[in-house]
Amino acid sequence: MTRAAIFDVDGTLVDTNHLHVVCWWEAFRQAGHQVATHAVHRAIGLPSEDLIAHLLGEDRDKDQDSELSSAHTALYATYFERLAPIAGAAGLLRTLDRRGWRVVLATSAGGAELGALRKAIDAGDVIAGVASADDVASGKPAPDPVHHALELVGADASSSVFVGDTVWDMKAAVKAGVRPVAVLAGGIPRGDLEEAGAQAVYGDPAELLAALDDSPVAELERRG
Repeated sequence: MTRAAIFDVDGTLVDTNHLHVVCWWEAFRQAGHQVATHAVHRAIGLPSEDLIAHLLGEDRDKDQDSELSSAHTALYATYFERLAPIAGAAGLLRTLDRRGWRVVLATSAGGAELGALRKAIDAGDVIAGVASADDVASGKPAPDPVHHALELVGADASSSVFVGDTVWDMKAAVKAGVRPVAVLAGGIPRGDLEEAGAQAVYGDPAELLAALDDSPVAELERRG
């Protein structure tokens, strides 16, 4: 049986959430919008268009969306060479690979941004595939990216896990029928993650790695 260990990237494997917050805040400011950083933080994890709609509303000037997204992309690109992994990220991916799991990334990143993230994780040799928001009709919290990740490695949802750091990740996992596992490294409160469906919550990948034999991962392994 093929099992997939699907991972969100920003805030889960790479310490980028607060960089995204600052870059979105500045992009909004440059366009004349005052958006509180805490509100931006709560929206991180949504695809760009959905994030803008979530924060500015459906009655916004949608002609400005492309400008906002481009500004965020340009600001965030200045950090590419300095991105840092979250503790335990590479070790967790390599351990899961050794245990027979197919490791797949589910992210809205692409191009140079995805390259920078993969470089920061430093475990490219065990990543079996990448499911990007560009590959599906709808990004998280829709289940489409998770479904696509499963398809990439031929895995069954009921035998797979999705590890993420946002409520959008947890909701996507629940809708896709995979085990939702959360980490707190992205800054979202435990209660919010549990309310969104997280079956287990860990501080970061290192904590999940240390507790792997008592985690949903081991539970699925014991099921055979």
